[in-house]
Amino acid sequence: MGDLGRNSTALDIIEGIDLKGKIAIVTGGSSGIGTETARALAVAGAELILPTRDLEYGSAIADKLITESGNSKIRNYEMDLSDFDSVRRFADNFMTEYRQLDILVNNAGIMACPPGRCRQGYELHFSVNHLGHFLLTACLSPCLLASAASRVVTLSSVCHRLSPVVFDDLHFNHRSYDKWLAYGQSKTATALFALALNERLQGYGGSAFAVHPGSIMTNLQRHMNRQEMVALGWIDKKNNIHRSFKSAAQGAATTVWAATTSHLADRGGAYCEDCQVAEPAREGSTRRGVSPYARDLQTATYLWDVSERLVDQPFCLNDVSRYCAAKGKMAALPVV
Repeated sequence: MGDLGRNSTALDIIEGIDLKGKIAIVTGGSSGIGTETARALAVAGAELILPTRDLEYGSAIADKLITESGNSKIRNYEMDLSDFDSVRRFADNFMTEYRQLDILVNNAGIMACPPGRCRQGYELHFSVNHLGHFLLTACLSPCLLASAASRVVTLSSVCHRLSPVVFDDLHFNHRSYDKWLAYGQSKTATALFALALNERLQGYGGSAFAVHPGSIMTNLQRHMNRQEMVALGWIDKKNNIHRSFKSAAQGAATTVWAATTSHLADRGGAYCEDCQVAEPAREGSTRRGVSPYARDLQTATYLWDVSERLVDQPFCLNDVSRYCAAKGKMAALPVV
């Protein structure tokens, strides 16, 4: 296999990696790059959980992946990231059956949606892309910390460069709604989330990463019309997709790399793209690089505190020892 990069696929990344005995969750695993991420982890032997909004459709995808990968340990559960009660139910169901979680891929997301709110009343992009995954991760924290070396990969986007997190008006209560600013803010939040999460995992052998998968034509564009995509240069007037776009399998590669590679062992919190740690964004470059405001630990810590209050769920460091004892984990966890 050649050098890994933007043209690598998820199956290229997973070649030679054995995940037997590992437990993995992939949100949004029923379509697009989520399915390709799930496929690669399944091929490597991981026991795979796919939480999806549409249980019937998700189960069909799980069955297809079982057939194609030869891995029978793929299950589907219902979960809606826009409903925090649904997220908690999924986490509770998972934790009744599993003692640890080795890989969590926060992949699901929405983009360029009309104005909307989650069930709890928060702006929809911020809720689904950030808060729902924040809540899921916090609820599952005992399982993550019970793993010897858990990894959490959360999808960001180059569109984080459209907006920092605007703490004075997270939910567009006062400023005019802009679907791209809303999306950009949510993807900055996911990058900051990975940074702050890594601070909490690293004392237990875990790590967290943010990933820009690249431009991929998937269901993510379902709220955009053809005229808009032509204007952005994503497709031409004959509906040909721009050459800068990746396939879904290529788009999943950086996620799978961040979830499994040994090359990131000491790079926790990194923002990754094209199967490498991203460089700082350069002026004039719109397709690569990470903005300084998405790498600021002080901002990430503040966002963490705000997010805990919004979802009313702490990251349960104090409950880990009790949880591990109840689940029969023998090795003592380090004190941090």
